Amino acid sequence: MNETTDFGFREVPKAEKASLVRQVFDSVAPRYDLMNDLMSLGIHRIWKRIFVNAIAASPRETLLDLAGGTGDIAFGALAAGAGHVILTDVNAEMLEVARKRALDRGIVRGIEFAVVDAERIPLPDRSVEKVSIAFGLRNCTDKDAVLREARRVLRPGGRFHCLEFSKLEVAALASLYESWNFRILPEIGARVANDRDSYQYLAESIRKFPDQTTLAGMMERAGLERVAHRNLSGGIVAIHTGWRL
Repeated sequence: MNETTDFGFREVPKAEKASLVRQVFDSVAPRYDLMNDLMSLGIHRIWKRIFVNAIAASPRETLLDLAGGTGDIAFGALAAGAGHVILTDVNAEMLEVARKRALDRGIVRGIEFAVVDAERIPLPDRSVEKVSIAFGLRNCTDKDAVLREARRVLRPGGRFHCLEFSKLEVAALASLYESWNFRILPEIGARVANDRDSYQYLAESIRKFPDQTTLAGMMERAGLERVAHRNLSGGIVAIHTGWRL
């Protein structure tokens, strides 16, 4: 049976999604940080700062950052006191941007880079204290597999942290938010990055991602415990956490 999954609003064979997502991020990598600023009016920096503070990795802990993109969470965690960060992404183009940003910032210790599929993490069981994923889970083909893998590599007492777009819970802003996502974002992509289609996909992927309650249930089924979430900006994004006990 040829199983399908969502790629934005399209249904595609599961075997093809990873390649399609890779093409999107190959395209957006060179201007990814600029586009994030434009798309969120700079608010993504505040969300990430709050997320890094929530992770609170100590000098004795290793943070595995999945779908780490151009390195914002990894660099923030190191600056906040994390002892060691493994910055991973399935997309080599994004990871190369992260490497260059690290060199530009003089970050040469406490970090390693690896091309990793979050659905198949090449680390031993119970090997890290913290796992994070920011704005990456929605692009994964098998989100349940990512959650199971995150729990597997956590040591007992370790914690999983996810920052992701979620369900807006302020009804008065719904119309404006929809217009921003489906009219303005693709237009920004077309004008700034010459790539309307990739940003159309990113907007659609936000709509398709599970809401707060659904994601919490998925985390619990993966074996994570004491699952909780915190809405930011009225639920535009949410921080989800769960422990391996």
